[in-house]
Amino acid sequence: MLTTIPRRGMAVMRTAALLVLVVSASTAAVAVPGAAAASDAAAAPAAAAAATPEPTGPELITNGTFDSGHSPWFATSNVTVDTSTPGQFCAVVPAGTTKPSAAIIGYNNVPLVKGERYRLVFTASATIERLPRALVQLNVAPFTPYLEAVPDVVATPGTYSYTFLSPVDLPAASLQFQLGAAGASSPWTFCLDNVSLRGGAAPDLFVPDTGPRVRVNQVGYLPDGPKGATLVTDATKPLRWQLKNASGRVVADGRTTPRGVDISSAQNVHSIDFTRFTRQGTGYTLVADGQTSRPFDIDRKFYDSLRTDALKFYYDQRSGIEIRNDLRPGGYARPAGHVGVAPNTGDLVVPCAPGGCDYTLDVSGGWYDAGDQGKYVVNGGISVYQLMNLWERSGDRRALGDGTLAIPESGNGVPDVLDEARWEQEFLLKMQVPAGKPLAGMAFAKVHDAAWTGLPMLPNLDPQPRQLYPPTTAATLNLAATAAQAARVFRPFDRAFAAKNLAAARTAWTAANANPALFAPATSVGGGPYADNVVSDEFYWAAAELYLTTGEKQYRDAVLASPLNTATDIFTPGGFFWGSVAALGRLDLALLPNNLPDRRAVRASVITAADGYLATQRAQPYGVPYAPINNKWDWGSNSGILNNAAVLGVAGDLTGRDKYRDGVIETMDYILGRNAINQSYVTGYGEVNSHNQHTRWYAHSLDLSMPNPPVGTIAGGANSGIQDPLAHERLAGCVAQFCYIDNIQSYSTNEEAINWNAPLAWVAAYISDRPGGHDR
Repeated sequence: MLTTIPRRGMAVMRTAALLVLVVSASTAAVAVPGAAAASDAAAAPAAAAAATPEPTGPELITNGTFDSGHSPWFATSNVTVDTSTPGQFCAVVPAGTTKPSAAIIGYNNVPLVKGERYRLVFTASATIERLPRALVQLNVAPFTPYLEAVPDVVATPGTYSYTFLSPVDLPAASLQFQLGAAGASSPWTFCLDNVSLRGGAAPDLFVPDTGPRVRVNQVGYLPDGPKGATLVTDATKPLRWQLKNASGRVVADGRTTPRGVDISSAQNVHSIDFTRFTRQGTGYTLVADGQTSRPFDIDRKFYDSLRTDALKFYYDQRSGIEIRNDLRPGGYARPAGHVGVAPNTGDLVVPCAPGGCDYTLDVSGGWYDAGDQGKYVVNGGISVYQLMNLWERSGDRRALGDGTLAIPESGNGVPDVLDEARWEQEFLLKMQVPAGKPLAGMAFAKVHDAAWTGLPMLPNLDPQPRQLYPPTTAATLNLAATAAQAARVFRPFDRAFAAKNLAAARTAWTAANANPALFAPATSVGGGPYADNVVSDEFYWAAAELYLTTGEKQYRDAVLASPLNTATDIFTPGGFFWGSVAALGRLDLALLPNNLPDRRAVRASVITAADGYLATQRAQPYGVPYAPINNKWDWGSNSGILNNAAVLGVAGDLTGRDKYRDGVIETMDYILGRNAINQSYVTGYGEVNSHNQHTRWYAHSLDLSMPNPPVGTIAGGANSGIQDPLAHERLAGCVAQFCYIDNIQSYSTNEEAINWNAPLAWVAAYISDRPGGHDR
């Protein structure tokens, strides 16, 4: 079932602004997520009260009950303290504030000890619903926060509890409640009481509300596709299951298949297979072991809408252009970002970072990479490749044609998916070092802010200066590959643009071969490093695309000379990604017509890899073709899962065999709710779905005037590394699938990104296609 979320409602750290431990209110029982309990039937819901022991340290807040007036608390001069409310601190906040720090009440001289865990507890209410910021922070510039929480405060007083681990010794930190925000058109009142801050606190571990123990694809199943579900249960013998229609009548039944303890969730599970039931309808549920699943449909069309929504995501990510309300109603309209209009310095005249070039470039346009506002060639490369590849292999191009995505270019006679890809490809071309300059023909690695921006932050309000970061071999080969691909994809629609891309691809290839070992540094401030010191895969991918476009011997020879052309390990358990792109070259060489002498072996290698993913999928009780080494799920695991599904899809194209298409379809069951946390990872799809992804401008959970991410936005997914502070604090000890939290601060598990949505769109388009293939 598709549910639209109302507005109310890489292994690198992407944001130094979140060196702070940011933890939501204590609304979960304390337990290790994914602990090896056989069943999660008794798991506390996320809305349950905290069960952690009381902190053991002394109270650090004097007069937190305000029984002795308001001293030693303070308020900024624009805040009026209401003295008529004894026993609490009530502050009247003026209308028209534009940032949280514009109105503050607080308490100074809070001593912090490095390595100590603290718990902040307070009671608060507001005359209108507000999202104030509660911070414990450095009291001088740069005002580093050590706790930053955003309670949803309403008229009824509520108690909020947060824990954090101090990374510093600091004798005089500041506890602040920052009350300024856009959207308040009249004065409002915030009341605070029972404030406590004590050390010696235990961590608040997060236990998700996983709902019913019958896990299904919450959107639905295809009438002619596989239909599987997973039951979490203590039972070791088969149990009866029933499929009920919307009126509650049993329309099919059978017996579960016990699967033992699933390694990816540490749950004892059974499988349910109801593939034989093919009747279309809405509101079906599965019943087993006394549990009723969330509802789902059986229909043919919902992947059509998912394909469209996943692709419409990219217009919202555009830099350098206004996002129009008539095209994206519901709060998504915004002014153009980074076009040199104050406070932006813009992307029209961007200098190099210190120590780099002595000139500037216009690198406007393109897509913002993810939750931050940087633009990266290597991540843009794999993303735009998948959109162009989606078109190139599609068996249903009318569904991807002009006018299908509601973008400014709709109606220009060019398929919208290619118009969208062109927006990014034109940016990638701008990143090429101009002729006559040092390293001419190479590509700058990225452009982003000189320092991290905080959350939330609309792109047009970003005040940071922008910088170009040095050219790299990986970025240059990404440009060579995508430009070569664009040359053949755009040739029927714009021969001049196609020729421009081919020229850029040839130049980039020559430059990369002349500079084969220019690598990005492993650390970065203001943007992700995207470090990659192994570029044999980029050389292979670029050579493959240039050969497929030109048929020329030099590129054919480069393909054949690459050890990766015959390597058997380029399709890894964790899937391909921006730093491992040999699979892109292999897939295109297998799928697209060419005269490569060993093409039969290339095609066979894809089929062999797909068979391996099918075997993995069958072995996984949750039906996912993903089993990373040591059960350590990767940053962006959802993209790895979907990229493995894309390999299945290409194998389906090559062979015409239904088992590969069925494998792709079953993969989407995991993405749309048949998983350990019983949650769809795609905003707006499924009864319970991710909608608080880490992003600076879809930040509704931080600012009520902002929207949630648009429908069709996928979250990064479970990540065993839990690299962000919130995940590190609240998911400690998590097992694989449980290493996820739908919180805007969890950038390592819940970021949105252009390279997450690209395989989502690819897979949705593949499923929407009627069976067909290329060059069989």
